[in-house]
Amino acid sequence: MLNYRHLYYFWMVTKEGGFARAADRLEMAVQTISAQVRDLEKALGHQLLKPSGRGMVLTEAGQAAYARAEEIFQLGQGIAEEVREAANAKVARLTVGLSDGISKLAAHALLEPVLATPHLRLVCHEGEFDQLLSELALHQLDVVLAGQAAPRNPNQRLTSERIARSPLQWYGPASLVRKPARDRFPESLQELPVLLPTFHSPLRSTLDHWFQDIGVRPRIVGEFEDSALLAVFAARGLGVFPVSQLGAQDVGLVRGLRLLGDCPDISEEVHAIWSRRGQHHPLVRQLVASAHGGRSAA
Repeated sequence: MLNYRHLYYFWMVTKEGGFARAADRLEMAVQTISAQVRDLEKALGHQLLKPSGRGMVLTEAGQAAYARAEEIFQLGQGIAEEVREAANAKVARLTVGLSDGISKLAAHALLEPVLATPHLRLVCHEGEFDQLLSELALHQLDVVLAGQAAPRNPNQRLTSERIARSPLQWYGPASLVRKPARDRFPESLQELPVLLPTFHSPLRSTLDHWFQDIGVRPRIVGEFEDSALLAVFAARGLGVFPVSQLGAQDVGLVRGLRLLGDCPDISEEVHAIWSRRGQHHPLVRQLVASAHGGRSAA
């Protein structure tokens, strides 16, 4: 097995920029740390550090080892706090993965029912869909919210359920959303500057097909992965944008936005995905139950 003490010394040497600085930080002899790093290199079968001038630099193998060591020891630094919280039995921790393509405004609306939980510790991670599913399978996340269901994979043992299906609406700043534009919606999108989600979002391809169906060629002036950031730029006058009715509940937080028109033919879907561990998490159960019991339920 990998000797994590050796890995720790290697990590410290890299972070501190050399053996001497690491030795000062750890209050150890340089020779001791150097020997530990050599033992790690022997165990891994590759050189991790090589001389460069008066110092040392990482080899390609060393860069890979350091990246993984950084993840390991950053996680390790949080163990003491998490153990203390668990021992006190006061903190209700919920770790949520948000897929790149999902509307963050809609995600906030779906998480709202659990936000009033006493002593809540909410941790949100954003990332690629496949990456988040891997973290979920490793129990690093309690639940993932995504714009698509989890693929069937018996090795991952994940459960997914659609918890929202919400029609789209278009919003924009008062300077652009005037009565003629509202009266001629959706044809007026041909003349207005348009902000859209990037192709990370499953919604983007649906919107592109919708534009073709209604014969509109939008003048796209901006593309955003984050729907909340998109709303902020729209409020500053950059353009009009689509958002689900679910996410539109939070559009009111951004001053100056007005409703341009409804788009009932297109809906945004949100799926909750969890592992067997998440199935027993009370806040995951509450999140799913609230979505099905409220107006956002599928």
